[in-house]
Amino acid sequence: MDLKQIAKDTAKVLISYLTYQAVRTVIAQLDETDPPRSLWLQRFSTKERVQDGERYIQELFPEKPDLAFRILTVREHLAGQICEFLPEMVNSGIQQSNMEHRRRQLERMTQYDPSPSGSHPEQSASSETENPS
Repeated sequence: MDLKQIAKDTAKVLISYLTYQAVRTVIAQLDETDPPRSLWLQRFSTKERVQDGERYIQELFPEKPDLAFRILTVREHLAGQICEFLPEMVNSGIQQSNMEHRRRQLERMTQYDPSPSGSHPEQSASSETENPS
């Protein structure tokens, strides 16, 4: 397990996600202040792949450098706001999720079903009283 590579890959995904969130924020801001530019950015963002944040920014710079700089600024602001408490949130979120998955699996594994057909005991008892032999 190459932890350094996993950390690099995770950082790249997080950077791309923050780019996506920055684009959404800028589109929302422009929607209120400059609807034509908002529409342009929406169209550009659907045409171009926001999944790779770095490539998206590179392709946006030749088209609209002012918007690219604005997205960079918003992305940096978002990173500064969330990176402080993100590690604890990720760790506690994973621990809570893992515990829930383990609990569900343990419940499934320990359910007792005495009948070979898998029907409920109440159903077997009621069918016996309805059809006495």
